[in-house]
Amino acid sequence: MNPPSAALLEGVRILDMATVLAAPFAATLCGDLGAEVVKLELPDGSDPLRRLSPVQDGHALWWKVANRGKRGITLDVRKSAGRDLFLRLLPRFDVLVENFRPGTMDRWGLDLATLRAANPKLVVLRLTGFGQTGPLSDRPGFARVFEAMSGFAHLVGTPNGAPQHANYPMGDVIAGAFGAFAIAAAVARRRAFPDEAPAELDLSATESLLRVLDALPVEHERTGEVRGRTGNRASYTAPSNMYRTADGAWMSLVASSDAIFGRLCRAMDAPAMVAEPRFATMRARVANVDALDAAIAAWFARTPAAAALAACEREDVPLARVADVSTVMADPHVAARGAIVRLSDPQLGSLPAPAVVPRAMGAAPLPVPRTGPLPGEHNDAVWGELGLDAAALEALRRDGVI
Repeated sequence: MNPPSAALLEGVRILDMATVLAAPFAATLCGDLGAEVVKLELPDGSDPLRRLSPVQDGHALWWKVANRGKRGITLDVRKSAGRDLFLRLLPRFDVLVENFRPGTMDRWGLDLATLRAANPKLVVLRLTGFGQTGPLSDRPGFARVFEAMSGFAHLVGTPNGAPQHANYPMGDVIAGAFGAFAIAAAVARRRAFPDEAPAELDLSATESLLRVLDALPVEHERTGEVRGRTGNRASYTAPSNMYRTADGAWMSLVASSDAIFGRLCRAMDAPAMVAEPRFATMRARVANVDALDAAIAAWFARTPAAAALAACEREDVPLARVADVSTVMADPHVAARGAIVRLSDPQLGSLPAPAVVPRAMGAAPLPVPRTGPLPGEHNDAVWGELGLDAAALEALRRDGVI
C-alpha cells in the first residue's frame, strides 16, 4: 500500500476571484492541502488587502502571506472581452470562489446558468456577509459587523464594560475556515456522485460566527439565560481565568473538572480547598467564583511564573503563560513542530507564516509555498494555456482587459 499523501486536495483546481480576506482565505486553506489555486484580480491591482498595513517597501505583507501558493492573473470580467475570456477559462477549474454582493455577477453577464453552460461540473462558493437571501443580503459586510451581529462580540469584555473586538478580523478567518470546509465537502460529494448537479454554496459570514456559538440558542430558550461578558472568566466552569504572577507574567488557567481542581489544589499546596463545600463541585465553584478566584489569585501573586508553571506541570494542571507573537515564534514546541515556516518571496527574500493545518501523519510534508503573487504575475503562463500569444496579450493589456 502506498503511504498517505499530505496533498489531500491534490487535483482540485480553484479559481479565486474574491477580494480582501474571508473568501480568499478559504481558497488559501485549500491550496495549503494541495489544491491548485489561481488568483484573479482586476488589472489595477485594487484589492484592498494590497493596501492594508503592514506595508514594507511598497509591498503589503498581509497580502503576501494570505494569498500564499497561488498563481496570479488579472482580468476585468466587466468588459465584454474579459467576460468572454473568463468563460473560456472556467472549464479548467473545479471550483469558483467569489464574494460579491448577490446579483453582482448576474449584472456582469455571469449568472449561474451562464457559468454552468461554460462548465457543467463547476462548484460555486459565494461567501458574503449575510447570505444570498434575506433582508440584509445586499449590505456590505466586514469582520467586525459579522462579530457584532452574530452575538460574538457581546461575549467579549468585562461585565460592566463595552463589548470588544480582537485586534484581528476573527469574523473573516472563521468564515474562511467554513469556506474551505464547504469546498472540500462539495468536492467530496462531486467525486462520490459524479452525475449529480454540482453545488452552489451560499456561505454567510455572520452565520459562520453564529454556528461556532453552538450552545447559546438552546441555553437561551431552555433557561432564559443571555450569556454575556465575564472578563476572562467562563460562566460555565470554574476556575477559568487569567492570573498574574509575582514577577508580572499573565497566566491562563483552566481546571474544568473536579479531578483537575484537586490537582490544582495540590499544586498550590492547598489540599484542604478540595473538601470545602464552596469548592467541592463544579456547580459550587461557579456559584462561589469570587472567593475561589481570590484564593487562586493570591497564590499566583506570591509565586513566580516559572515556579507556577513547574507546580502545575508536576500535577498535570492546564496552565499557559500568555504569549505574544514574538514569544510564540521563539517557543521550543512551535519550533519542534515546524509550526512557523518560511515562504520564499521574490521581493523580500522570505517571510514567516503559520504552517499547514492539519498535517497528514506518516506523509512526506508538502513543499512550502511561496508568497502571494504580484498582480498578473502569471498572466502569460495562464492565458498562454488558452492559446493566447504575445500579440493577443499585449492587445488585451492595452485595452485594460488584463
